[in-house]
Amino acid sequence: MTPKEPKKGDTLPPLTIPVTRTLVIAGALASRDYQDVHHDPEAARAKGAPDIFMNILTTNGLVGRYLTDHFGPDAVLRKVAIRLGVPSHPGDELVLNGTVGSVDGETVVVDVVGTNRLGRHVTGTVTLDLPGGGA
Repeated sequence: MTPKEPKKGDTLPPLTIPVTRTLVIAGALASRDYQDVHHDPEAARAKGAPDIFMNILTTNGLVGRYLTDHFGPDAVLRKVAIRLGVPSHPGDELVLNGTVGSVDGETVVVDVVGTNRLGRHVTGTVTLDLPGGGA
């Protein structure tokens, strides 16, 4: 597969992202999500989590990055529909994988799954426009 000619069923190479304390906190702050479970380990533990955990907006951004890194800077995210599963904590590795679900002209739909040591962190579909057919 080349990014210029995606076909249904093509698999994207995986992207492994180390989930650091800095990533979790910076992502929460950047998205103005000030819930204490995203920056205060004691508060997270008091609410039943073993540590702080990544918010959905950070996950959403990482999914977008995964696809635009693959398809190139001209790729336009048109629709991102994700669902969170297990949390991602500092020390985890988030591994994103994608499969092209459909291609219609310059529009590509990619099924995305992100896993960590606990299981599936994120699943969803992303619709992109690839002007000129890709990167």
